[in-house]
Amino acid sequence: MTATATLYRQATYWLSVHKLTQLPEDSKFEVAFAGRSNSGKSSAINAITGQKKLARTSKTPGRTQQIIFFKLDEHRNLVDLPGYGFAKVPLAVKLHWQQTLERYLHTRRCLCGLVLMMDVRHPLTEFDQEMLNWCNLSNMPVHVLLTKADKISRSKGNIVLQKVRQHLATLSIETNVQLFSALKHVGIEEVQNGLNTWLKIDN
Repeated sequence: MTATATLYRQATYWLSVHKLTQLPEDSKFEVAFAGRSNSGKSSAINAITGQKKLARTSKTPGRTQQIIFFKLDEHRNLVDLPGYGFAKVPLAVKLHWQQTLERYLHTRRCLCGLVLMMDVRHPLTEFDQEMLNWCNLSNMPVHVLLTKADKISRSKGNIVLQKVRQHLATLSIETNVQLFSALKHVGIEEVQNGLNTWLKIDN
């Protein structure tokens, strides 16, 4: 196992916050994970860190309704953002988290990049494009994971990959996109390499 793989495997839960005023000191390197409530975000975080239960998975979309911090070491964090879309939650909750996510992306100085999960079968939803627009306005690099790639054929996956890549090319920020499957462990090293660059980790 490489040193960087070991670093991700030692990720541990640190804290959860409901309001931006509860955020820890804005001084470390952070990478945030975002996606629609059914995009497989928790499964992706678990696959990337090589841990089965680090991020809680649920059959009920939208369970994560806090900003959750996982510590890699004293200088680096992974951040699990609430799943946007929030199936079956009150409108007030949706509005609260929409405003919270937008302010987090715009104001968090130590945030190095955003990993955005999209279900490969339903990419570039209205919510996905809104998140990309926020990143564009904030000059925030984004790495798109087309999750659940095991659910479609490789040829169809490559077609979706090209479609999303063309859309990202219209943005003015640093972007990358890849196929990903937590179930089949597809694309884990590729996304880890992207995280290494943002988090200043030597490969």
